[in-house]
Amino acid sequence: MHFCRSQDATELLHEDLVLVEQRVEPAKKAAQVLHKKLLGCMQSQTGLDAEKRMKKLPLMLLSVSMAESLKDFDAESSIRRVLEMCCFMEKMLASMLADFEMKVEKDVLEPLNKLSEDDLPEILKNKKQFAKLTTDWNNDQYSADLYHFATKEDDYANYFIRLLELQAEYHKHSHEFLDKNISELKENHSQKGESLFALVYGEPLLSHLSRSNREIAAPIEECIHMLLKTGMTEEGLFRLAAAASVVKRLKSCLDQEAVDHSDFSMDPHAVAGALKSYLRELPEPLMTFELYNDWFKAAGEKELTEKLEQFRVLLRKLPPENYNNLRYLVQFLSLLSEQQAVNKMTPSNIAIVLGPNLLWPRAEGEAALFDMAAASSVQVVMVIEPLIQYSSSLFPEGIQTLMCEHLVFKV
Repeated sequence: MHFCRSQDATELLHEDLVLVEQRVEPAKKAAQVLHKKLLGCMQSQTGLDAEKRMKKLPLMLLSVSMAESLKDFDAESSIRRVLEMCCFMEKMLASMLADFEMKVEKDVLEPLNKLSEDDLPEILKNKKQFAKLTTDWNNDQYSADLYHFATKEDDYANYFIRLLELQAEYHKHSHEFLDKNISELKENHSQKGESLFALVYGEPLLSHLSRSNREIAAPIEECIHMLLKTGMTEEGLFRLAAAASVVKRLKSCLDQEAVDHSDFSMDPHAVAGALKSYLRELPEPLMTFELYNDWFKAAGEKELTEKLEQFRVLLRKLPPENYNNLRYLVQFLSLLSEQQAVNKMTPSNIAIVLGPNLLWPRAEGEAALFDMAAASSVQVVMVIEPLIQYSSSLFPEGIQTLMCEHLVFKV
């Protein structure tokens, strides 16, 4: 027996439930489709514990392959050392992924499945009954279902928010782990490689300039640019030591010829330290072994005019690459000394701290140590100080370029 209906079933619903009713079917469809798609995104098999999941992940299989591959290398191989670290990192990433997917299964997949397969189908089933019958009981039951759906709709929406939260947490932890370990790996790898494949520090000047197609060596030019910007009034520049770790990092960047000035410009003592280190680590001093004694002889001239003329003769004897880089450096040092009232670096003080890095003898053993000690005292100051004092006369060409750079940085 069927009850006669005098009006459409929806008209029997409370008016605020009509809109709710229209959301049930789309909610069921969304839950079904997105559950299926999300399940397809999972890389591990659902229903397994974390350890079993991890073993079947592609990342874990990659880690195992890395472990097998590194066995073929000797213990000193850089490839082996990197693969060992990569093997560990891929295993940790697999563990993080397995943990993430377990949480997604528990907090998102299972609730979506229950929603699409149990909760909403039950409401839709009652809707069909409601469409056929109009008894008070049936009306009350269906209305109660819709009210329940309405009160739970925000909870259902939160399933998708929870998915995003889990993704954010997973990617954040993965990124932090990768960032930390990649930095350590690169630092250890570059330290090992420095002694085998020095790119700039310790490389002959001409070799570096030819390879990089430069006229001025990268450490000299880059460091001077940074010092022109922030170091000209720094007290004790080249005399006061900087943090060794910062100098080391800057040297590494210069070796790779990839320096971000903003990372180091605010630490001029580190920049000055990296520049001094470059000059000191050149296989041959910028002022050359060959002219070592001639520089001291010229500096011994009593008449200033004759001394400067002898300096000009020696400067013309320098290889072009040495001359260009010495000129660039000395012109900068001259500008630096102009700020001596503030930075306390007179031409004499600059000569004392930088001289031993510009001029040393070709010698070995104890004799070399003795000669270098002597060169770092009065003799070298007698050479370097007048170079700085009279740089505009000794190096007339090119001074405008450096002056323009200085003025730009001052502005």
